[in-house]
Amino acid sequence: MSIQLGKLCSCIVQQHFGDVVRMVADDLFAAVAKTLPMIIKSTGLTKSEVCKALAILLKFGLARYQPNKTGTATEYILDYEKVLMVLRYPRFVHLIQTKYGPESATLTEELLRAGCQTASYVILKATAIADVKDKNTITKFREKFGDLVAKNYFIRAPDPKPVDSANEVVQLDYESANLFQMPELDLRKLLDLQEGKSTKAPDEGIHWLVNLEKFHLDFRDSIMINAAERLIDASAGECLKYLLQLMYTRTKPWELVSNPIPMVELKQLCEKKSNNLEMIKFLDQYVAVIESVNFVSKFGDTGGGQYTVNMKKILEQLTWSCVENVITEKYGSKAARIFRVIRIKKYIEQEDIQKEAMIPAKEAKQLTYKLLEENFLQIQTFRKTGGGNAGAPKSFFLFYVNQTQIVAMLLEICYKSLYNSITRSTHDKTVNKRLIEKSQRLDSIVEAMKDRGESEEYIAEIQETLTPPEKEILQKVKIRVKSLYSAEIGIDETIFLLKLYQQYQRK
Repeated sequence: MSIQLGKLCSCIVQQHFGDVVRMVADDLFAAVAKTLPMIIKSTGLTKSEVCKALAILLKFGLARYQPNKTGTATEYILDYEKVLMVLRYPRFVHLIQTKYGPESATLTEELLRAGCQTASYVILKATAIADVKDKNTITKFREKFGDLVAKNYFIRAPDPKPVDSANEVVQLDYESANLFQMPELDLRKLLDLQEGKSTKAPDEGIHWLVNLEKFHLDFRDSIMINAAERLIDASAGECLKYLLQLMYTRTKPWELVSNPIPMVELKQLCEKKSNNLEMIKFLDQYVAVIESVNFVSKFGDTGGGQYTVNMKKILEQLTWSCVENVITEKYGSKAARIFRVIRIKKYIEQEDIQKEAMIPAKEAKQLTYKLLEENFLQIQTFRKTGGGNAGAPKSFFLFYVNQTQIVAMLLEICYKSLYNSITRSTHDKTVNKRLIEKSQRLDSIVEAMKDRGESEEYIAEIQETLTPPEKEILQKVKIRVKSLYSAEIGIDETIFLLKLYQQYQRK
């Protein structure tokens, strides 16, 4: 945890849940764990306000609770990783929209808005905003919800269970075997609930969450497939996609290295699912090329050859590429070349850097020490033995790269950039709030006039109520906010990759 991460979490919570929830989240971030009386005392808020704020954080999975060491009280902990994932919600919806269609995307969006909710509630909310609200619509949303549960995108919320019968302290039970079991949803009861009749929900007490782990697996696979497409071509990316599908049938999703995958099974899967005749024809060559870039490794020759997917090695390569891209953008291609030389050589002296990188001595020295100053390089000092008492012992210096330290530093930069982007976007919207609201009102009036069949001259006259200077300011604000939002998405993708690297390094 760091200052930049704390500021970013505070900014995200305030933007989505308000000041009171932000104060409680800030207080929890500053401590490892706190009980309810401790939060009330340190924040200065009333018990009712703190309880409501904690309920919101718990409902959206941004905090968790556990019994204290003595088992006599409940402690609350802020899950700052989940707070950062709030920025990823639009990407979750877009992924579902792309893979399963608009109905599934609507269900995902409504469940993300609710945080933790029953299936019947989410289905009825999705039906309420649908264009057609009939029996077939509810049936379709019910089927789509079941499909998302079957695909593991939705997961049951854990049930609280008492720690001890002697007190009221509870903890969550994560060991249920029914995490992806869809309850029976009677269509007649859903229709009665839609019509406002006082009927008990068919799945009362069974709550659902969005399964973040499943989305992150899809994002991870997408990063690797896109990398294969950039390095080789689209057919190689498709080949890797089928390799990953086979990997999931025999290996746990987050393992460092997959179990061996027979070439025969890969051929059968490609012939069954793919329409890419070129890839099927040259499948052996594509696998060999993917192996040459260290995305897969040959395990044995049985069954036409067996291959393993080394996740840790792939993410290390992608992280190195990310770091080198950052250096290229900030300091130029020559600095990236120096960095690459030092990384490959592991330990190297200054005189050897300029020779290996083929850069003039003065420029090589300037760039090397600039990278050292910015913590992209580290230096190790060794004292030469011998020399007697003739003077101070001589030393020589070796440059090296510490990838773990660089990743931690880049994460801090990403947190700061993301905070600045969100703050600037919020500032632009606040300063121009009146103008934005005026434009939105005008757009709704014009739409209503078009529906009524008003004349074009009259509509143009109404549109002129927004003056040219106001239109210019509004256009600039829209472009800047859109640009900042695009930057936020790019930064979040970088954070995701760097976090994946750290996750695999800890195993």
